[in-house]
Amino acid sequence: MPRTALILGATGLVGGELLALLLADPEYRQVTVLVRRNLPQAHPKLVQRVVDFKDLGKAADAFSVDDVFCCLGTTIKKAGSQEAFRVVDYAYPLESAKLAARQGAGQYLIITALGANARSSVFYNRVKGEVEEAISKLPIKSLHIFRPSLLLGNRQESRPGEKIAIAVMKPLGFLLAGPLKKYRGIEARTVAQAMLRTAKRNLPGRHAYDSDVIREFGS
Repeated sequence: MPRTALILGATGLVGGELLALLLADPEYRQVTVLVRRNLPQAHPKLVQRVVDFKDLGKAADAFSVDDVFCCLGTTIKKAGSQEAFRVVDYAYPLESAKLAARQGAGQYLIITALGANARSSVFYNRVKGEVEEAISKLPIKSLHIFRPSLLLGNRQESRPGEKIAIAVMKPLGFLLAGPLKKYRGIEARTVAQAMLRTAKRNLPGRHAYDSDVIREFGS
């Protein structure tokens, strides 16, 4: 049976890779993206919906799909404040998950971060953990949470801090072995491949994957 998918965050590092994979996959007949402005690409399977993420309810019908992929995420520097960061990394994903549950989406797959913990003293990790907990309480048939470490890939936007971290992590990644292996940087395409392969497994219930497991799924 041909599948349908919805992506939030298709202009991001992982979202862009995932979009390409889904459009090339014969098992998917339609891929819808919710965007602030139209993407400069066309494809017979691609449906673009320009939305105001502050009012996702107006696009509620778009969530009536087999698989909803949430790849939304920003940085505090780009957002401008902790409050603005929380809107993008907590409010939007939670609202999209509520719509997915309400519209009967088959699966909800979301990217958070390695170290996500609602009781963390680190603001970034705490927000990621809080959104995981909030979404886990919703009546979603199949929930998959992906917690990657530092994402590697070519971003459209400039993130100097990440570039420095990547420059350090890449040559020293071999030092992170055993239990520390999950802290190695991970390619965005690997995460996207893991999300796609996981969706195809159609496993019910709640599942969470740290970066080392994601690498195994996506390789």
